[in-house]
Amino acid sequence: MSNCRFLYHNGVVLEAPPVTTFLESHTGAYTTTRTINNGTSFLFWERHMKRLSSSIRILLKSNPELLFSSGSSPRFWMNQPVPGSSIYDRVNGSMSEALKSVVVKESERLYGEELAVTVLVTGNVEKLNRLDVGNNWDFLDVWLHIGAYSPLGPLGVGENAASLALVGRGRDVAAAKYSDWVRLRKPLEKFRPPLTTELLLSNDGDHLLEGCITNFFVVCRRVKSSENLYGGSLSEFEVQTAPITDGVLAGVIRDLVIEVCLSEGIPYRERAPSWSERELWEEAFITTCRDDQSTRWFNGGIGL
Repeated sequence: MSNCRFLYHNGVVLEAPPVTTFLESHTGAYTTTRTINNGTSFLFWERHMKRLSSSIRILLKSNPELLFSSGSSPRFWMNQPVPGSSIYDRVNGSMSEALKSVVVKESERLYGEELAVTVLVTGNVEKLNRLDVGNNWDFLDVWLHIGAYSPLGPLGVGENAASLALVGRGRDVAAAKYSDWVRLRKPLEKFRPPLTTELLLSNDGDHLLEGCITNFFVVCRRVKSSENLYGGSLSEFEVQTAPITDGVLAGVIRDLVIEVCLSEGIPYRERAPSWSERELWEEAFITTCRDDQSTRWFNGGIGL
């Protein structure tokens, strides 16, 4: 696998640090995906752009300091709608130029490899202050972090199963994906047990919200409301995951799992899985676009 990484910003190609270091040093909304089919297309690109636009809208309205690199911005912009098409056009334009500048130029180094791509959109206060009121979104800067991607092996079996640990409270502004979280989650790493795959978040130590970089699901045996936990009918199952309103990110793969459940008639409920009811769990898994198969089944133990 090639170790080359590049940053693309305002028509300039730069050598890039690791993506985590890059996100820690830049404030904004972001999303991460990868190419498929030998670099000919991006995985769930439309969904990523929709989620990125949503994150920008949320941050502009409620927490502009998480979007702008040097302080907040004039309040009259906070009530302006953010057209998804504007974000899509700006990112696609930058991506097209970046692929020409980076991938074609470095084709020998990247030959035969898929690419990992992180799109970061930041607010530029200086540009904003020069603009007139209106639907002009030139104050948003697009950064692209591009590097070689190495798919993982089969997930969810043997040593590739996920091992999880519960370590902290849920995120602020959880409905948006923003780069400051990369820095804020670092203190949680000191609580990571050896060989742990992912760190889970909970506000009460019982109801599990999400992972630091994943969404969390369980396949749970269903108990009729008139029966107790241990004496009910356990012949039916349902998929459970915390609702967005509890403070979780609407992950791209999370949405796909929900859509599959609805289309296939699989019982599904948006409810934060309860650790105190773990005797009813048959399976649990985490989802992310960063893995080759997008899901990992956990190995039977969650550390508390």
